[in-house]
Order: sequence, then C-alpha cells, then structure tokens
Amino acid sequence: MWNPLSWVMEAAAIMAIALANGGNKPPDWQDFIGIITLLVINSTISFIEENNAGNAAAALMARLAPKAKILRDGRWTEEDAAILVPGDVISIKLGDIIPADARLLEGDPLKIDQSALTGESLPATKGPGDGVYSGSTVKQGEIEAVVIATGVHTFFGKAAHLVDSTNQVGHFQKVLTAIGNFCICSIGVGMFIEIIVMYPIQHRAYRPGIDNLLVLLIGGIPIAMPTVLSVTMAIGSHRLSQQGAITKRMTAIEEMAGMDVLCSDKTGTLTLNKLTVDKNLVEVFERGITQDQVILMAARASRTENQDAIDTAIVGMLADPKEARAGIQEVHFLPFNPTDKRTALTYIDADGKMHRVSKGAPEQILHLAHNTSEIERRVHAVIDKFAERGLRSLAVAYQEVPDGRKESPGGPWHFAGLMPLFDPPRHDSAETIRRALNLGVNVKMITGDQLAIGKSTGRRLGMGTNMYPSSALLGQKNSDESISALPVDDLIEKADGFAGVFPEHKYEIVKRLQARKHICGMTGDGVNDAPALKKADIGIAVADATDAARSASDIVLTEPGLSVIISAVLTSRAIFQRMKNYTSNTCFAWIYATCPHLEVRLSTVHGPDHSDSK
Repeated sequence: MWNPLSWVMEAAAIMAIALANGGNKPPDWQDFIGIITLLVINSTISFIEENNAGNAAAALMARLAPKAKILRDGRWTEEDAAILVPGDVISIKLGDIIPADARLLEGDPLKIDQSALTGESLPATKGPGDGVYSGSTVKQGEIEAVVIATGVHTFFGKAAHLVDSTNQVGHFQKVLTAIGNFCICSIGVGMFIEIIVMYPIQHRAYRPGIDNLLVLLIGGIPIAMPTVLSVTMAIGSHRLSQQGAITKRMTAIEEMAGMDVLCSDKTGTLTLNKLTVDKNLVEVFERGITQDQVILMAARASRTENQDAIDTAIVGMLADPKEARAGIQEVHFLPFNPTDKRTALTYIDADGKMHRVSKGAPEQILHLAHNTSEIERRVHAVIDKFAERGLRSLAVAYQEVPDGRKESPGGPWHFAGLMPLFDPPRHDSAETIRRALNLGVNVKMITGDQLAIGKSTGRRLGMGTNMYPSSALLGQKNSDESISALPVDDLIEKADGFAGVFPEHKYEIVKRLQARKHICGMTGDGVNDAPALKKADIGIAVADATDAARSASDIVLTEPGLSVIISAVLTSRAIFQRMKNYTSNTCFAWIYATCPHLEVRLSTVHGPDHSDSK
C-alpha cells in the first residue's frame, strides 16, 4: 500500500466518505468499503507473493554464499564463510575473495587486489604476519591465515554498515513506473477538466458530480502494476534457477531477454573440460628420458588434492595416483597463476638431493630452458602439429637444486617434453549454437588457446572458422592482409571467435560490441575475467567459477554448458513477453475505461440538473 498508485486509491476512499457527504445524502459507505476491500485484497496478494518471492530469492542467494576452506579438528573442510570466528585457520588461494579480516601465516607472499576497499590501483604484496581485509581478491599465490575479525567487525563490514544498499532499476521497470505516473497525471488533468465542466458550466448537482469523479479516479488507476512486476520477476528468477542459472539481480532477466551477442569461453562451456592425454603422442626432448618419465615429472608438478582439469588428467595417467609423491619429500609447491602460467614442485629424492619440476604453457617453459635457441623451432613445430589436430600443448621441464635451498634459483632448466591435451566438445554444443542463431543470438568463441585449436573446435561445432588472433583486437600488424585491412570494430562484428585471448582482450571485445549497440553477454570463470564480466550487459559466471568472477557477474550458472545459457535466454524472453502483454493490456483497459467516460460526461451539455434539489 506504499506506492503512488495505492495512494490515489486511498484518496478515493477518503473522498467517498468526506467529500461525498452532501446533496442530502449520507457518506458513500458502499464505495468506501469497496475501495478499502480492493486495497486490502491487492495488498494481501502483493505481500504473500512478494514474501514468497523474497524467500525464494534468499534461498537462491544462499546457494551463492561465499565458502571458506577451514582447518578444524585437524581436517580441512569447505564451509560457509558465515560460520567463521576469530581464531579459525583458513586457506586462501588465487581467485578467492578473502572471507574475513585475517593475518597471514607462513608461506609465499600473496598479491592482493584491495582496490574495492582502499582505492589502490595495483595489487599489494602481502607476506607472513601481514593483515589482509575481507572483500579483497587474491591475484596470485596461496597461503594459510588466521581469522582476526568477521562480519560487521571487519574493515569492509564497518564501511558497508555506514551506507544503505541500492537497487538497480531495469529499463522495463522504469517504463512501467512512467506508465503509472502518466495515468496519475492524466487522471488528475481529467478530473480538473471534469470539475470545471460539470459545475461552473453544466451546473450539475454536487453529489452526482462526486460520483462521476470517483468512477474516473478508481477506473483509471492500474493499481496491480507494482505487484505484477515484482511477482513476475521473482517467479521468473525462480524458474531460471531451476534451469541452472541464478540471477543476482532481477533486472538481468530483462537484459538476458534482449541479448544478441554471446561471447563464450571454449573450455568448460563449449567443451567438457575433461582432458585426456595420448601417451603415444608425448614428444621427448631430452636424451635418456622416456615418455613415462615425462608423465611422472608432470604428475609431480601437479596437485594431488583440489585438482584442476589438467592435474586430474596428468595424475590419472599414472597406474597409481600415489606415485606422484612416492619416494620423495615435498618441500614447496608453486601454484598456477596467470602471470607465470606454470606450476612447480621442489622436492628431495630418496638420495637426499633436491630437484625441481615444472609444467605449464609451452612458451613459459621454453623461456626457462637453458637451450631455448636450439630447441625453439622444434618446439613450435610440435605445438603447431598438435594444434592442427585440435590438441593443446603442455610443456614439462626439470632442474637440479645443488645447494638444497627452496629459495635457490637452481641449476639449468632442461626442457623434458611436450604433452598433448584433448578437450572434447560437449555433445549438445553444436545443436545449442544452432538454437542460439535461430533465436538471433550470435555466439562468439573466446579462447586462450592457439588459433589452430580455436578453428578446429569451431569446425567441429559448426560455428565457423572465421577466427582471429587476439593481436588483431589491438590493431597490431598481421601477416594476413585481409585481417590488417579491416577496422577493428568490423573485425569483431565479423569474427566467429578469437584465440590467444587475455582478460584485457575480453574487456575490449565487450566495449566495442556495446559501442555498436549490441546487448552483449560474456562468460568467465577466473579472477582476471572480472572486469569483462562487470562491463558486459550480462556477465555470466560459469559453473565452478572463482569467487571474484561470481561477485562481478549478473548471472551465476550452477550447471556447465552453453545449453543452460540459451535455455535461460528463452525463459527470459517468455517472462519479458508476459510483462509486455500485461503492460499493453493495462494501457488498452485504461483507455477503454477512461476516455469514453470523459467523452460522455464532457459532451453532454444540458441545463442545470435539479433532480436532487427538491
């Protein structure tokens, strides 16, 4: 009952008993009771439905509640961050949003993005003993920390407690609000004209004139509009969640309905992200080393717990996963980060000698090798051979650490070999892309892999092979003259996808598509995808995305694959169409109820009505 449309109805109720008390007639209690009953019924329905919708939304958001890896009773478990208390020991890693104010324990330094809290544009380096703030994002590294403050007692919580939250209003909601305001203003003008005509000109009796004004006032107000809007949005949000897409803000439904370009990750969205390795295709670069030894080195440079898809595939190649740590003493593990693009393990063997193994992006590993210039051409030839078959390349290297210190740079790195990784497309990706095109949604593949791999995947999915290297996005000269001749905006419009993409390229793609009036969706999962997800009209965090990506997105997927997104587009359009139909019907009903009434009353010019003056 607390909106302008309801206020007009309440004014009509007051008019029925206050102003209608005249013409030798009592107050119009029938109209008063009818109006109040209508208001109570509408408000009750609104309260029940919005309460149910709010509970449903709260349940959905609870599924997105941040998690924390906590050490309790000697075991690491993943729990809701809300249960953290000072003194808890937590583990934080790349992509995590720090769940509480904490002090770092022993380990390697972290790079922390505190820009949301302190305004610092560059990540801050934090080491053991330093404090980190809740709400900061881990950009690099992994370490344990002890919680010192939680909730409103954190640095972020104290600041957030001082400001009220704001709700973003969607375009369609603004349109409905404008329609309601237009109705109120029109009724106000109509009543003013009717009063002038009925009394000074037509000299009507007081009471019949008031009755006419009540009819105009009640009939011309679309009182159910706010309820219809909120309930329809909430029901739609719940339906989307059942399909595996959780909306963080209601207005995302409207934007999803209008999306005409979707920039989709390849790995995990178009493909299964279940990598396989063909042992027979492993290329060995060092004499005296076998394919099995290359695989064992790669397994040692992998995690044995909390594995990603690559670690799972590599360790799965061993007869027994325990072989990855058998007979060695782990000294230090370097986790993957977007800068180094590799992992490494420093360990001591059974003879007490220290060694270090590393696996990662071929270019990064190649630059480590002591004989880069000698093997560079062969390495690139093998990578190209793998790429033509749609295979990604993973490089492996090793070194000795003679002085036995984990901080030591060690001896020369030896490039051990290259391993092929195959990520098969999802069985429904090709059909889903066809459905998207039929819906008017153009899907563009965005991948960090090589151009040849992108083209191979595009060919398999039937989405075209019009792929371009990421260098073309920055206007750099290209060996392909057809690429260099096209303006960057036209290139992005024409492309089926881009390869070798970094996060800054994703942001550029979104910005240029929006400049061309496209409603652009962008998928992402990593901490570095956050700027592009925030910039996109619809930022979509895929299943198993990092906390940072989820925080920046508008929609969070709980199921993998492109089909979830396209189903969400269909559902959003159905929801939007219902709202559009309601608006149209409301406008027609308003015109039908109001205009004939005004026309009849204002066109009936006759002498004074003395029927009630006796």
